[in-house]
Amino acid sequence: MSEKEPQILSEKDKKSRRNSLIGAAFLMATSAVGPGFLTQTAVFTESLLTSFGFVILASIFLDIGAQLNVWRIIAVSRKRGQEIANAVLPGLGFVVAIFIVIGGLAFNIGNIGGAGLGVNAMLGFDTRVGAVITAVIAIFIFMSKEAGAAMDQIVKWLGALLIILIAYVMFVSQPPVGEAIQHSIMPLELDFYAIITIVGGTVGGYITFSGGHRLLDAGISGKESIPEVTRTSVMGILVASFIRIMLFLAVLGVVYAGVSLNPDNPAATVFEYAAGQFGYRMFGIVLWVAGVTSVIGAAYTSVSFLRSFHPKIDQYYRYWIIGFIVFSTTVFVFIGQAVALLVLAGAVNGLILPLTLGSILLAAHNPRIIGDYKHPIWLTVFGTIVVLLTAYLGIRTLIQTLPQLF
Repeated sequence: MSEKEPQILSEKDKKSRRNSLIGAAFLMATSAVGPGFLTQTAVFTESLLTSFGFVILASIFLDIGAQLNVWRIIAVSRKRGQEIANAVLPGLGFVVAIFIVIGGLAFNIGNIGGAGLGVNAMLGFDTRVGAVITAVIAIFIFMSKEAGAAMDQIVKWLGALLIILIAYVMFVSQPPVGEAIQHSIMPLELDFYAIITIVGGTVGGYITFSGGHRLLDAGISGKESIPEVTRTSVMGILVASFIRIMLFLAVLGVVYAGVSLNPDNPAATVFEYAAGQFGYRMFGIVLWVAGVTSVIGAAYTSVSFLRSFHPKIDQYYRYWIIGFIVFSTTVFVFIGQAVALLVLAGAVNGLILPLTLGSILLAAHNPRIIGDYKHPIWLTVFGTIVVLLTAYLGIRTLIQTLPQLF
């Protein structure tokens, strides 16, 4: 495998490269922080209280182990996830792509719906109208000739807004920070299922590939880029985890005040209790931001798994992304959440990470794919642990879910 010659970059190119790196980190992080992320964090916090801090801490280490493996091998091989899988085992890339697209499509319907609910909470518009508004904004981003750069900026600034709003509610709710820190190290109760679920929600399915594919599209690849790719992959996990920690503390403060969360919308209860009607409107903004950034991430990454299968898809990939968003929105507007589809996709999604990460680990030690690059053993061990844990959860979830569909 030939390496690119080192280049002396102009200040403009350095700035563009820096924006792409930050954009990739935020694309991954905001893809993880969807409507489901908000609900999931609130529910686990209410059930585990301060011990949920340990779950978050354990998941951060596993998330970093998974993401470092994926992003490094994508960068070194200069191949997308499905191309790596096909190189490991011919045909496997097609299976991975089908799983990713089906899962991404189903969850995008949920993301569109969540964003629509956010608009409803903000402005009182009908949820379907909010969903269409969200889709139009996302489509407008991908219609730009500089769609990649526009996406980098949008997810970065919306991610920053998300952090500011959640931080405000966290401070207002006055959580027991000392107890949370103590029990993050020495938990009162340990929930193994919660740890695997949080890992799957942060780096499962298409999410961990979103930033890696973005860096590849931005031309950031090869062995020489490993230090940047490593820093950026860790940054993505830390941004998503920082948002989860703040939301955990915000929910904790409200629960410790004796408030029971509304099971239909647990995260909304937190914002409304902390800041009244203004807080509920603020929750609408948070939900919309979480929804629209996840729509962008799901559409971009799902289509990126199809680009290598036909030149026309690669040539017109922006229109495929737009079509993906239009289809998701149409299904939501005319059918709704398509519960059976979401349930099935959730079960299948649990099998995607062990399949994709497993193929990445095999590729990491195949000179035909990665050339003379030597993958660290500790990363392989880390990745193997994540594969085994998520495979266990995925199979268990699939067994529990399938009877619900018949």
